[in-house]
Amino acid sequence: MSQHRTEELPAGAKEREERPALYGMSLLQLGEVAAELGLPRYAAGQMAAWLYRRGCTDIAQMTDLSKAAREKLAASYRLGLAAPGAVAVSRDGTKKYLYHTAGGHYVESAYIPDGDRATLCVSSQAGCRMGCRFCMTGRQGLRGHLTAGEILNQMASLPECDRLTNMVYMGMGEPLDNPDQVLRSLEVLTSEWGYGWSPTRITVSTAGVVPGLRRLLDESRVHVAVSLHNPFPEQRVEVMPVERAFPVRDVVELLRRYDFSGQRRVSFEYIVLAGMNDSPAHVKELARLLDGVKCRINLIRFHKIPGSPYFSPGDREMEAFRDALSRKGITTTIRASRGEDIQAACGLLSTQRLEGSAGEG
Repeated sequence: MSQHRTEELPAGAKEREERPALYGMSLLQLGEVAAELGLPRYAAGQMAAWLYRRGCTDIAQMTDLSKAAREKLAASYRLGLAAPGAVAVSRDGTKKYLYHTAGGHYVESAYIPDGDRATLCVSSQAGCRMGCRFCMTGRQGLRGHLTAGEILNQMASLPECDRLTNMVYMGMGEPLDNPDQVLRSLEVLTSEWGYGWSPTRITVSTAGVVPGLRRLLDESRVHVAVSLHNPFPEQRVEVMPVERAFPVRDVVELLRRYDFSGQRRVSFEYIVLAGMNDSPAHVKELARLLDGVKCRINLIRFHKIPGSPYFSPGDREMEAFRDALSRKGITTTIRASRGEDIQAACGLLSTQRLEGSAGEG
C-alpha cells in the first residue's frame, strides 16, 4: 500500500471575477486605490494591515473603514485569496499543495517541516521557459507568470501558515524571469506595513538570469541560491540551456561585486548526476570558478522523473564528492531528500493535473 496520499480539498472561495485583487498590492498601490475611490490617504495603511497582518478574508471585515468605503472597495476590487485544491502528503511529513491560478493554470508549493523549522517552497510561474533537462516543470514550457498576490497566496492560504519559519522561491518557474512580481512579493513579505519578515528568512533561487539577479541583489537583502549543476559551460548548456544566454561565469562575476560576509548568504545548488558532473575534474573546476566567493554548495540527490536518463549516485559517492569539495575549502553539504515519494520538487503533480485537464477537453 502507498505510504503517501493525495487528497482533493474542499473548493475554496476563489474569486474568478475580473475585478483586480487587493491581496499582493504594495502600500503605494493601495494608496493609489484609496485615491481612486476618494478614500483618505491613511486608508492604504488600514487596508495593508487587514490584508497582511490581521488575516482578513473578506473586504467587509475591514471595519476601521467606513461602511460606504467598504462598499466602494468591494464594488471595484476583490480580496484575491484562494485555497489550495489538492494536497499530496509524504510519509516524512512533507506536503505538496496544488493551486489553480486565475489564468487557468496549476502551480505547486511544498511545505517541509523539520524539527523547529518549517519551510515553504513557493512557485513564481506556471511552468517554466528555462528548459532544464532534469526538471519536470520545464517540460510544461512557460504557461504564465504569477502575480505577487498569487505567489504570496501560497503562504497565506496554507493550513500550516502560522508554523512557517522560512520561505524559498524554489518551486515551479524561474523567479527572476518574473522579477517585477517576485520583487513586489518580497516587498510585502519584508516591509513593516506587510508581513514584517526578516530577509534572512527568505531565499530566492535562480538559474542565473543576470538582469533579474542584479535587481534582486540591489533591491532586496534576501539570500540567493544559484542553480549551478555543472562548472563547465559546454556541459552545463546540455542540461541548462540558460547557459547560452547567461553563462554561469558571468553570474559568478556579478556575485563577486556584492558583500556576502554579513547575514546575507549566497549558495550554489548542485544536483549530482552520476557519471556526468561528479568527477575530480568537476571538483577542480568548481574550486576555480568559485575561488574568492564566500559561499556554500548544496549537493542534491536527483529525484528520478519519468523518461529521464539521469541517475543519482549512491550515498558513498555523494559523500566522497562532498569531501573532495570540502578539501578545496568550499563549505559543502548534502541536502536531505524530502518528499521523494510525492515528487515534492519536480512539478509532477501539476503536470499530471494539466495533462488530465487536457484529456477532459
